[in-house]
Amino acid sequence: MIFVDTGGWFGSIVPTDENHEKARDWFLQNHQSLITTNYVIDETLTLFKARGEYQRALQIGERFFNGSLTSVYDLNSEDITETWKIFKQYSDKDWSFTDCSSKVVMEKLGISRAFAFAFDIHFRQFSNILVVP
Repeated sequence: MIFVDTGGWFGSIVPTDENHEKARDWFLQNHQSLITTNYVIDETLTLFKARGEYQRALQIGERFFNGSLTSVYDLNSEDITETWKIFKQYSDKDWSFTDCSSKVVMEKLGISRAFAFAFDIHFRQFSNILVVP
C-alpha cells in the first residue's frame, strides 16, 4: 500500500504543474493500492481551489468521495492527539499539521512508501519512509 499526499494528487492532475508528466506517468504505471487521509483530502481540495483549479477540485473530490480513486483513512480522536504531540515535538521541522497526521497514520498502519513527490522534503524527513517516484 502506498500513501498519497497532496503534492502527488495535485501534480498528477494539473497539466501546468512542473511535475505533472512524472506524476501522471507514475500513477499510470502504479498497480499497488493507494491510501490517503481525510486531512490530505482537505488540504488537496483547498490547494486546487486556491490555485484556480476549482473544476478539477470538484472532479477529484467526486473520485475521493465515491471511493473510485483511493482508500481514505479518517483520523480519529486518538490519531489527532498523537498528531498534536508530533507537531509540538518536531518544532525544528517545517511540517504542517497535515504532514504530522500523515506520519502518524503511516506509522500506525505500517506504511513505508509515500507518493509525496520529490519536491516535498517533509516526507523525506520522516524516518523509515521511502518517497516515490
